[in-house]
Amino acid sequence: MPIDSGLLAILACPSCRASLRLDETRAEQPELVCTGCGLAYPVRDGIPVLLVDEARQPETSRQPETG
Repeated sequence: MPIDSGLLAILACPSCRASLRLDETRAEQPELVCTGCGLAYPVRDGIPVLLVDEARQPETSRQPETG
């Protein structure tokens, strides 16, 4: 179930208050991804779960460590 564009326009990240974008590329479930801090909030049955504790941390590109 897609998220209404009007709703998406007024939603903000509860952590940093930046805007959110819809990411439907994940096979398991769509997510709302913060354009500021990068937290990814799940969308379950068409309902955004905007709880920081439920958010997935952004994936960071790691440089190989040299030692």
